[in-house]
Amino acid sequence: MQTIDALRIDARLRAAHSLSWLSAQTGDHPSRLLHHPWRDNPYPTFRRMRSQGPFTTSKLGFRSANTYEAVSTLLRSRDFGVQPPAGAALPGQFDIIDLSFLTLDPPEHTRLRALARPAFSPSRMAGYRTEIEKITHELLDTATARRDFDLMRDFAQPLPIAVISRLLGIPESDDARFVQIGHTIGGALDGARSAGHLRRIDKASAELDALFDRLMAERRTRPREDVISALVAEADDGALTPAALRAMCRLLLVAGFETTVNLIGNGVMALLRHREQWERLVQDPGLAPGAVEEVLRFDSPVQMTTRWAHTESTVQGRRLQPGDYALCLIGSANRDPDRFEDPDRFDITREDASDHLSFSSGAHYCLGAPLARLEGEIALRALAERLPRLRPTAVPTRRGTTVVRSLSRFPVTTGTP
Repeated sequence: MQTIDALRIDARLRAAHSLSWLSAQTGDHPSRLLHHPWRDNPYPTFRRMRSQGPFTTSKLGFRSANTYEAVSTLLRSRDFGVQPPAGAALPGQFDIIDLSFLTLDPPEHTRLRALARPAFSPSRMAGYRTEIEKITHELLDTATARRDFDLMRDFAQPLPIAVISRLLGIPESDDARFVQIGHTIGGALDGARSAGHLRRIDKASAELDALFDRLMAERRTRPREDVISALVAEADDGALTPAALRAMCRLLLVAGFETTVNLIGNGVMALLRHREQWERLVQDPGLAPGAVEEVLRFDSPVQMTTRWAHTESTVQGRRLQPGDYALCLIGSANRDPDRFEDPDRFDITREDASDHLSFSSGAHYCLGAPLARLEGEIALRALAERLPRLRPTAVPTRRGTTVVRSLSRFPVTTGTP
């Protein structure tokens, strides 16, 4: 029976993939974003979609929001939400993993978010800085012991994993496996491609839940000053069910991992491709906070999200009915010339770069944004200070994902004799 079910799931997922591929071949721009080669550099496609207006309707039936104003409105307005209204549902290949309040609307979203908020308070951020700097320089000490290294494997990936592990209270011995689990679950944001892919996602999620269950049991008997201990106390007081507690820990891992890994990878790639900008940062490492904002605008780690219309609304002259589904193209909004002057130019001194939508907006504004910004600032500053001659030794390799824009390999050299 399981084999028959797996075959049916596989056939359905592969059919959906094939349909979007065929649609892409006929010039359907929203479908093209899901496939190579357009996925590798989506910005020309975004430009064409913006030229069609604030919204584009795909041949597959969904619409995309293309402009800064349209995306910003959908993210901020309470007329739209992340949950489908009654009678509507996400396609099965996307409804595959529970990421806590990320997939919920107020009031439940507000309640659960409030439970996680203390982990990202200003006082906590101040305390994290020293630890992040320590981890950053330890990783660079190890990586630069060799003249050549892989920026992703040796620095961009282990840094946020180490940080989120310390925040949650996870042993360092689990870090390597955490990278693999983070990639698998982060890739699930694109949806399942096949029954085999779905099994890998389910296996990673189950492994993660088992780890969290073990840590929660330990914290009940020996609480610490970490996030899991605080969440366990909330669960024991009845504020969280065991399933909701696991889902929140899962979300904190994915959000804490994917955004920062790709901020660092995309950022260093942009800086080294625009060498004059790298030289500016080397000459003045104090520009690192602005560089982080420009990286987030120029090549956002998260390229898109979704919203459902809950009431009849008009956005930039387009009428949306309850139950309408829109793909919010964050990457396109961040390159909208109506919002940012000369948006395809990478400039780490751009004054309005922080107006990007890379951390979403409104009720679902990213709770971990201060932590991602802090990690990005420390990482870029340390690289500029310690490796002024840093340069690539090969073309970076991209992961085959659409929602998350990231690299899997980035061979570099320190440039020292």
